[in-house]
Amino acid sequence: APHTGNMELLAEFGTPEQQERWLQPLLDGTIRSCFSMTEPWVASSDGANMESTIVEDGDDYIVNAHKWWSTGGMSPRCEIAIVMAVIAPDAPRHLRHSMILVPLDTPGVTVVRALSIFGSIAGESDAEILFDKVRVPKSNLISTPGSGFAIAQARLGPGRIHHCMRAIGAAEYALELMSSRAQLRIAFGSHLADHGMA
Repeated sequence: APHTGNMELLAEFGTPEQQERWLQPLLDGTIRSCFSMTEPWVASSDGANMESTIVEDGDDYIVNAHKWWSTGGMSPRCEIAIVMAVIAPDAPRHLRHSMILVPLDTPGVTVVRALSIFGSIAGESDAEILFDKVRVPKSNLISTPGSGFAIAQARLGPGRIHHCMRAIGAAEYALELMSSRAQLRIAFGSHLADHGMA
């Protein structure tokens, strides 16, 4: 995470130009990406509960957002953020949001800090990022205005499956190691498996 989900998102919803500029380098592994959805000042467990905005301005959009837990944002190779924000505040609840591509070298983008998890900071960890009056071309919008929630669900479905696959694989491997050890290790004159431990 987040690269597989971001790549799937761009493959399914990106324009040919977006795919050429961002998807292919992600597939090649030459750049990294981050996903900026969660916000510090609202209960982000409710995905519709966002204060970040995308506002039309001529041929551009202006992005204002304060995001954290932007997965992958601290990677020195992170070049692009997929930002989810409100584009149509008066639309029905799940048609208010869009996703937009914001290169991290765009003026107004500040990677504030790495966020620790249980006191530990990983090398390419989650980031707190500010988007202050960030101007990007309209061509950076992913799909259509207001489609952010539909895209999020399409992105999260496979992501959840990937998490499950990793967890099941780790559990199967741990069980295999434990079973093997119980059949090889001897304690009190016999194998651990003979003591009812496997």
